[in-house]
Amino acid sequence: MNKHPTISRSTLHESTRHDSGPKHVSGSAEYIDDMIEPAGTMHAYLALSTKPHAEIVAIDYAAVKASPGVIGVLTAEDIPGENDVSPSHKHDEPIFAAGKVHFWGQPLFAVIAETRDQARRAAHLAQVEYRDLPFALDVRAAQAAGGQLVTEPLKLERGDVAAGFEKSPRRVKGSVTIGGQDHFYLEGQIAMAIPGEDEDVTVFSSTQHPSEVQLMVAHVLNIQQHAVTVNVRRMGGGFGGKETQGNLFAAVAAIAAKKWNRACKIRPDRDDDMTATGKRHDFVVDYDVGYDDTGKIQAVDAVYGARAGFSSDLSGPVTDRALFHCDNAYWYPAVRARSEPLYTNTVSNTAFRGFGGPQGMMACERWIEDIAYDLGRDPLEIRKANFYGTDSENVTPYHQVVEDNVIHRVVDELEQSSDYQARRKAILDYNAGSPILKKGIALTPVKFGISFTATWYNQAGALVHVYKDGSIHLSHGGTEMGQGLYIKVAQVLADAFCVGLDAIKIMATSTGKVPNTSATAASSGSDLNGMAAWDAARQIKARLVTHAAKLYQCDEAVVEFVPGGIQAGDQFVAFAELIASAYLNRVQLSAAGFYQTPKIHWDRATGRGHPFYYFAYGASVSEVTIDTLTGEYVVDRVDILHDVGRSLNPAIDIGQVEGGFIQGMGWLTTEELVWDDKGQLRTKAPSTYKIPVASDVPRIFNVRLAEWSVNKEPTIGRSKAVGEPPLMLAMSVVEALSMAVASVADYKIAPRLDTPVTPERVLMGCERLKREARG
Repeated sequence: MNKHPTISRSTLHESTRHDSGPKHVSGSAEYIDDMIEPAGTMHAYLALSTKPHAEIVAIDYAAVKASPGVIGVLTAEDIPGENDVSPSHKHDEPIFAAGKVHFWGQPLFAVIAETRDQARRAAHLAQVEYRDLPFALDVRAAQAAGGQLVTEPLKLERGDVAAGFEKSPRRVKGSVTIGGQDHFYLEGQIAMAIPGEDEDVTVFSSTQHPSEVQLMVAHVLNIQQHAVTVNVRRMGGGFGGKETQGNLFAAVAAIAAKKWNRACKIRPDRDDDMTATGKRHDFVVDYDVGYDDTGKIQAVDAVYGARAGFSSDLSGPVTDRALFHCDNAYWYPAVRARSEPLYTNTVSNTAFRGFGGPQGMMACERWIEDIAYDLGRDPLEIRKANFYGTDSENVTPYHQVVEDNVIHRVVDELEQSSDYQARRKAILDYNAGSPILKKGIALTPVKFGISFTATWYNQAGALVHVYKDGSIHLSHGGTEMGQGLYIKVAQVLADAFCVGLDAIKIMATSTGKVPNTSATAASSGSDLNGMAAWDAARQIKARLVTHAAKLYQCDEAVVEFVPGGIQAGDQFVAFAELIASAYLNRVQLSAAGFYQTPKIHWDRATGRGHPFYYFAYGASVSEVTIDTLTGEYVVDRVDILHDVGRSLNPAIDIGQVEGGFIQGMGWLTTEELVWDDKGQLRTKAPSTYKIPVASDVPRIFNVRLAEWSVNKEPTIGRSKAVGEPPLMLAMSVVEALSMAVASVADYKIAPRLDTPVTPERVLMGCERLKREARG
């Protein structure tokens, strides 16, 4: 009997290093700005408006055109197709402003020059005459100006809200301001376009959504999509900021490349990137909540006002998702939630990790906190009292039944493993004897829905080739931005064929290989593309089984893929040998895989449906120390337990949890966006915009995956998404800071800290509570 040799076991569900990890740390990973430029490559640079809202009376380009190295100027009149890159297809996001500017930093035109420095310098030389118009910069100003919306609002309603308030012995009203966040990806926006024959153009774009860039470039050039090929090997970070924001840069490069028949590259400076590209939406949420004497919520009525910016971009679905997560992990017997995606004279805000969900959750954690301080109880008790049930009290505001609820187990386990109760008691004792330094601790849950709420995006394709030597080529529609998608899908494919990872060649994402792809977003990358790759492998394996059964004269039922090859009855055949014989016998060794997420549906008009395939859960405990004289603080310790189902790659997933938490902590504590009274963004560089640094990582940082969790839905490997949910674990930092601030008034007054909770806000919060306590 010929037995197969022993080879290493499958790497699926095992910790495996990122495929580009060694390249990242050695500096050899190639990004677009590292690529060898074709001879004659031109460089583009954007000229940006210096008014927040104004009519353009005239632009004098004479000095621009006379500047050294300038090849030409691109304006709205030079666009062969439509002057629009609106991802919502509302025709409200021009590449170049035409007649009017709507925010400080809106692109007016692009300079095309021989070098980037020449283009950059020339872009500042135009003489622009404006006629000022009234402007509104934030949510309250927009509401005061009449509340113009950039897209249709959403209302979610379930139960009798009026009756819920009537039977509530207690009620709290308030508002919470939740700040925005810049993506601050390490690699900024960049694109390079290379013209081809006829209408063809190839675009290298740092984008999470190659098919959308393809569509936008085709529209602006007035050509068909088949003439545009978009390639993405890797991004230096994305976080949602490259889902739509790369459209404009790719379009400018492509227009210039085709106009002058030379390659063209565009890369803005960091300050211009931050000024001209969208960010996480900041919200002001006004709420009215009824509850009983035990802290159990009876009714919620809330309005979610968002600074959308000057155009729709993705503000509709972002504010929708904020409403989808207005419950976090809590059951509301009666609820009404309404969105207001407000027009403001600021850059159009866009997707950012969590896509509105974090803002929805922060608001509901505010009223949980209000209830706790009103009743004089630990906020964790209020949270647990309001958790969704498993068999009842399990219907969301959008009428989806929560079928996979594990939040009770996650929170209970973390409460025990972190020694939460003993530590909270010790902190209460510490604060009682410490007049200056105060501590706080909090445990907060996360329940996050997984799927695109635009149902049609929940599909993916993959292309798999097996070559005659047994090596395998893998292409799929997902993009790699450092999150480990490529290695996870490669692990899936290697497991399917029972070969080692070294047999898999991960190819750059290309619209020329896999068409009509969805954005790598909504935490869906592994779910969708992993299943598509698995489907392609399934097709090829079925053909190989038929071939082996015929060749080795056995029944197909006894042909089995085993490590290193197949077992056909008593005969072991090495994978490379099997493939070579299959080729000689004319067996097709290529397949296009496809996957569409089942079960999901959503009717926006009625606010009802099953928009999420499943939910991911997690919880975190944070402990902080504040200085009540300065507002400065330290995050002393963080404990996290997170549910990723059966992890495809624990090392990658733990990295995502750690990174997501730190990014979320930055959003909620140090990353502050400030516009001055002229409408200019002032926090547009590392000197003024403070992302977390290494020293901000908690000194004690315990992160565990819920190893007992297995997704009830048949996802790839029974795993769960991990990209976005961990970001919301950082809410515990805000709640811990709130407890520390509340201690100055003996925990009798709700602290109500807006975010980001900067040291200034901590200090002002302490002073405000002291004044209120004195009466």
